[in-house]
Amino acid sequence: MASILKHQYIRSKKLLKAVSELDCQSCGASGSQAAHTNWGGGKGRGIKADDNLVAALCQYCHYEIDQGKNLTKEQRQDLWLKAHVRTVKILLDINQWPIDIPVPEIKM
Repeated sequence: MASILKHQYIRSKKLLKAVSELDCQSCGASGSQAAHTNWGGGKGRGIKADDNLVAALCQYCHYEIDQGKNLTKEQRQDLWLKAHVRTVKILLDINQWPIDIPVPEIKM
């Protein structure tokens, strides 16, 4: 009988802090927060996705992508993914991505 591997969550306070220091990667506003993906990455009931699957988003954009009613699911996913890609690239460019945290594969 094959064993089922349990997801090993990636957690990093250092990464989340670095993300929160960026401007919103959707609208450009200052004062962002680390917005985890809602589509995979170990996300489950009451459990956030891996910390390396985040985007720097202001409170408004974070809300619109998570619970807003003005966008389709596809639009929300697309906005989050674009902000995520920008977030990862910026943190890598400025050497703020923690060396002990895996860089996610980015598929656009």
